[in-house]
Amino acid sequence: MSFDTTATNRKRVGLTNYHSGLAAETSVERACVESGAVLVERRWRGAAGEVDLILRDGDELVFVEVKKSKDFARAAERVSKRQLARIATTAEEYLGTQPQGALTAMRIDVALVNDLGAVEILQNVMLD
Repeated sequence: MSFDTTATNRKRVGLTNYHSGLAAETSVERACVESGAVLVERRWRGAAGEVDLILRDGDELVFVEVKKSKDFARAAERVSKRQLARIATTAEEYLGTQPQGALTAMRIDVALVNDLGAVEILQNVMLD
């Protein structure tokens, strides 16, 4: 009887990464709520993709992409222009569900989480 350890290891790594990502999202959510924001949606999925967190900060909706890595610099390197464009498209779709539609005040933040669980939030990340 043969046992495919490669496939088993891949599944284990994938499961570990999944749970690590959930923990990072929870850390970011906690940091945002502690600063006064209110959680609106977690892992909202639209036709264009998924947004990790949607929060309300005063009158503004905040769409948050969470990135976890060994350190903040490595986490930031994992955010691509293509990914930010997808988040912007998904955010536009979500705004269509709001009473003011596209006139709703909003921003896109990127939350970086390091191996120690510390959170750094880059507010209003713009596409170049």
